[in-house]
Amino acid sequence: MIIDVHNHFYPRAYLDEIAGGKCRAKMGQDQSGDPVIFYEGDFNIVDRGHRDAGFRLGEISRHGIDVQVLTMTTPGVHIEEEGRGVEMARAVNEGFAEVVRNTSGRFQALASLPMQAPDRAARELEHAVKNLGLKGGTVFTNINGRTLDLPEFDPVLEVAEKLSVPLFIHPTTPYPSRAFLDYRLVATLGFPTDTTLCIARLIFAGVLDRHPGLKIISSHLGGTLPYLAERLDRGYRAYPECRKIERAPSEYLKEIFYDCVLFHRETVEFAVKTIGATQFMAGSDYPHQIGSLAGAVRLVESLRIPEQEKEMIRSGNARRVFDL
Repeated sequence: MIIDVHNHFYPRAYLDEIAGGKCRAKMGQDQSGDPVIFYEGDFNIVDRGHRDAGFRLGEISRHGIDVQVLTMTTPGVHIEEEGRGVEMARAVNEGFAEVVRNTSGRFQALASLPMQAPDRAARELEHAVKNLGLKGGTVFTNINGRTLDLPEFDPVLEVAEKLSVPLFIHPTTPYPSRAFLDYRLVATLGFPTDTTLCIARLIFAGVLDRHPGLKIISSHLGGTLPYLAERLDRGYRAYPECRKIERAPSEYLKEIFYDCVLFHRETVEFAVKTIGATQFMAGSDYPHQIGSLAGAVRLVESLRIPEQEKEMIRSGNARRVFDL
């Protein structure tokens, strides 16, 4: 069994809001007629897999993926005016719940959260989990330039910890964005950079000490965290500013979960060896241009690790994290 924990879907209600022209995110169209969503620094082509659950079900079946945990991707509802963002999050989550109900367990979903209004986001997470049956929430690596370690976001972390549901941390355009605006560097370099920064700040700010039961999923193999773990530990030993936490940073990295959306065998093997196979899950980044259903499956099967660890990555860890 393969459970894909990193992939993206836009419920119809969200696309209709953007198409209405009253949002900060804007919609256009590409040469093939697919919608395109534009936001600061990047854009997403909304192909059929992004918006048609029936078509998508056929695609994942064809590639041997049994379950997908759906999330809404960039730009998220947090870039919108507060009231509109709150309304859009509710509409998105009701759309996700409908897809889950209609697909006999093949799709699960994580809630979209209006993080520009943290108290409302916390209430939306609780509603989405308790009343809509969603499996957790999605938050972005920065909220309009505000970093997630700031105390203002604690209400969301507290609800996630209380409900024992994961928060999937997905990157967005780094702030400031100027250096990433050429060559699609937001998607290829900016995303892993902002992920690395976000998780490092959560660790050093003591957020994970204050919320020891919090389940965090870091996307794209944790950015560069597996490769910088030793350097973070050296900083912890060398700098008084880094010693406000209870343990070395690498110990926290071993408690965070990661998806394997970096389809390079040796890189993933290094991350698994550094952090531990119990923390990794399969992911495709489907249906983005940069994602691949086939690549997700092929990557896991290619890993030179024991079969028991492969099975953890295929589905065992996801079952545990999402209570499937």
